[in-house]
Amino acid sequence: MARTIQFIAGMIILIGGEILRVYFIMPFPGSQRSETIYLAYFIHNNITYFRIAGLLMIVFPGFYYFRAGSQKAKWSVVISLAIFGIVFYFFNFRLVADKMFYHPAHKIFADTAANKIPAKNLVVGVRINGESKAYPLEIIGYHHQVRDTVGNTPVLVTYCTVCRAGRVFSPIVGGKPESFRLVGMDHFNAMFEDATTKSWWRQVNGVAIAGPLRGKTLAEIPSEQMRLEAWISRHPNTLIMQPDSTFAEHYEGLKNYDEGKGKSSLTRTDSLSWKDKSWIVGVQLGMHARAYDWKDLIARRVINDTLAGTALVVTIESDSASFHVWQRDSLSFTFDSSASLLKDEQTQSSWNWRGECIEGALQGSRLQAVQSYQEFWHSWRTFHPQTTRYYGASK
Repeated sequence: MARTIQFIAGMIILIGGEILRVYFIMPFPGSQRSETIYLAYFIHNNITYFRIAGLLMIVFPGFYYFRAGSQKAKWSVVISLAIFGIVFYFFNFRLVADKMFYHPAHKIFADTAANKIPAKNLVVGVRINGESKAYPLEIIGYHHQVRDTVGNTPVLVTYCTVCRAGRVFSPIVGGKPESFRLVGMDHFNAMFEDATTKSWWRQVNGVAIAGPLRGKTLAEIPSEQMRLEAWISRHPNTLIMQPDSTFAEHYEGLKNYDEGKGKSSLTRTDSLSWKDKSWIVGVQLGMHARAYDWKDLIARRVINDTLAGTALVVTIESDSASFHVWQRDSLSFTFDSSASLLKDEQTQSSWNWRGECIEGALQGSRLQAVQSYQEFWHSWRTFHPQTTRYYGASK
């Protein structure tokens, strides 16, 4: 009886360790809703000891059953080891994040003349030192991260399809370029592991949440999300990331993701406002954050608001996809549908989608851009617990 208990306990350690190491950091039922990241990190970094302990517990009972046990006992050992082998294979080579999502094999960029990405597709755009690049969501959404250089500056372009969150960071850690791999998820947000210290970093805010660098934050690089045609209108000399034919089948799985018609329940959009998978535009200023409902923004076209003492204008272009947030100072804006431009109420000057006044008393003035994000509501409220919702607040 003691041998049996020891053997069973050893198998539980072996199989349980492999499963829990992945379960806590992948979107299995119930796995992403609890504060288990430190337990997950402990198991992940000590899995070798779990394996050794489990093997030591089963080796002597297993050997005994093979020598002196009944046929039933022998078959029980064989079946148990086979189950462990299957679990080991799947939870080390099939169900882990970096065996499901790979870096681009070939980073291909094209100018507007050679570009093959549809103009209506959404991109994350970055401009540094006079160079502009656009990264289509339906490409970087599969890869989750792309290491690149823009304007001679290294960048880490990231996207989490389950949060609908795009972020661009500097991959410089401790003064040196760092490499990252997709290791899993935390509260449904993509999580990366750096190659040097094996710390885990959240995609949505660049914060290290486990490991030696816990509490450190990657420097964010300003970026914008909009339709490719809108990006090109601002940056006609932009380079656009092209599909890597190696991953054509994987990209196909994200077809129509831009429109919120993802095939997975994790990426599909809710039809109503303020649901888990509803879209919002999020803004954070210091310790203050606010979410603007996407459907409400499309209906209004322009929202004049104030957050943390800063007057903001939140607006969306006629394509109902390209959005912007600017500081508006003392101005209030309306949408001129006839010209597809903004007008300020004070001087009736006209403003374009670059935040530039192109006609009127304020011609030549320019609004200061505020970093903003399109995101699923469940993600924004999770990682900005202090956020407020906009329901039609003061100007």
